[in-house]
Amino acid sequence: MAALDLNTVRATIESRLATELAESPAIPVVFHNMAFSPTPNSSWVQCLTSFGTNEYLSQGGTSNSQNRVNGVVVINIFTAIGVGPGANYVIGKRIRDLYNRVNVSGVFFDAATGPEALASPVPEGYFQTQVRVTFESIEGL
Repeated sequence: MAALDLNTVRATIESRLATELAESPAIPVVFHNMAFSPTPNSSWVQCLTSFGTNEYLSQGGTSNSQNRVNGVVVINIFTAIGVGPGANYVIGKRIRDLYNRVNVSGVFFDAATGPEALASPVPEGYFQTQVRVTFESIEGL
């Protein structure tokens, strides 16, 4: 077997979110390394996928062995400021339901955390919450 293609894992995570948020009401989604200028008083979502520590699952060298590849998806939800958290939490629930303890194409998602309100949103001028989900995938060598 070949090493795990991290772009395949990333695409699995990102396409799931993009497909869900294209549904009515549609919400723009921004991923790592994408330019984006949000419309004032609008809702939008930023998805950041990062890979972290890995673990040996079996003994062996570069063949006939397995590793666990761990990572985290951080999803920032931005909604209009000054109108309460309701709209933001509706989006947060949609996102939690996508990833909460599911297995999609060999990517295993843990229980989601959030949406957690952030005190200092970036960029300013929005109400921001964050949903975080750790994940793992098995790499066969």
